[in-house]
Amino acid sequence: MKVGIAGAGSIAFGTAALLHQNGHDPMLWSPSGAGTKDLAAGGTLTATGALEASFTPRIADSAATLAADNDVIVIALPGYGHKLVFDALAPHIRDGQHVVVSSHMSLGAVYLSDLLAKRGVTAPITAWGTTAITGRRQSGTEVKVNTVRKLVDLCTVPQEASEEALALCTRLFGDRFQPRDGLLAISLSNLNPQNHMGIALGNMTRMERGETWSQGQNVTPNVGRLLEALDEERLAIAEALGLKVRTIFEHFHLSFHVPVASISEMNQEMHEQGNGGTGPATADSRYVTEDVPYGLALTVALGDLTGRPAELHRAGIRVFSAMYGRDFFTENALLNALDLTNKTLDDLRHAARTGLLQGAVAAATP
Repeated sequence: MKVGIAGAGSIAFGTAALLHQNGHDPMLWSPSGAGTKDLAAGGTLTATGALEASFTPRIADSAATLAADNDVIVIALPGYGHKLVFDALAPHIRDGQHVVVSSHMSLGAVYLSDLLAKRGVTAPITAWGTTAITGRRQSGTEVKVNTVRKLVDLCTVPQEASEEALALCTRLFGDRFQPRDGLLAISLSNLNPQNHMGIALGNMTRMERGETWSQGQNVTPNVGRLLEALDEERLAIAEALGLKVRTIFEHFHLSFHVPVASISEMNQEMHEQGNGGTGPATADSRYVTEDVPYGLALTVALGDLTGRPAELHRAGIRVFSAMYGRDFFTENALLNALDLTNKTLDDLRHAARTGLLQGAVAAATP
């Protein structure tokens, strides 16, 4: 199949390599053009590590080209770029053209569904709880894939397209998907924001100094206990919503194939196996600039709506806001556009099934 990928970073490159390995034909689109400059000049995309591939992907020059020349579209860039890309793609997506969001953040599928509804277009939108791969882009033509995940949570709006979406994702990316009960479950299945928050708090000076450091090795016992406490808040919100989501222990076990133990011990094992990853070498990292406003903020909002306040998550946003001298509570363009202030849990449950949040189209219009 022809698959258009919006993005040109680590996850986009790794996703393209996985698609190529599975016999599909990926196309990359960099909204700025900078991320695909070397590939557009004839460079070969090379993936190493957990996935080995070398190929020449197609390159799109616009959102219109990406939509027109592909059967499926995959969103594979940081959450702070999702609204910009949704706005660019929405005028060009066709009826029935499948969109996959890897990984889904801040009810983005609802935002995109509402934009399409305004045009009278219905397209299935599949939300993944995390990415299919992890990795680090090495250059304009190289990516090191750290792992190909064994299990990825997903759901689809509208809900009646779920079976079709599961079959499509399996065909494209392999048998690695676990259906979940709607967007709220997917939102609470993404453990990256809470995990990255704890890791960044414990290693901020390493990030600021640009050090090279092992992430797994530096999930020390104290950092590990913080991650476990953050997970308890997330699980309490899921329980209040009647949702089943993976625990942090299941996440590390299934994603990185290590025995279940304390979170620190599991990360030390990942490090010993060479799968612990390298931590961010800059404070300008998605661990903060993406995951704090686009991940933690939604968990805090859901905690308030369910009467299970996520105080550690809220404190994390405040601490990072103080560190960075900016208000991360206000930086989520998707939540700002959807405006959940007057929405109820029933409104959100309806949106999780249909993709539509009453009144969101008007709020989302620029």
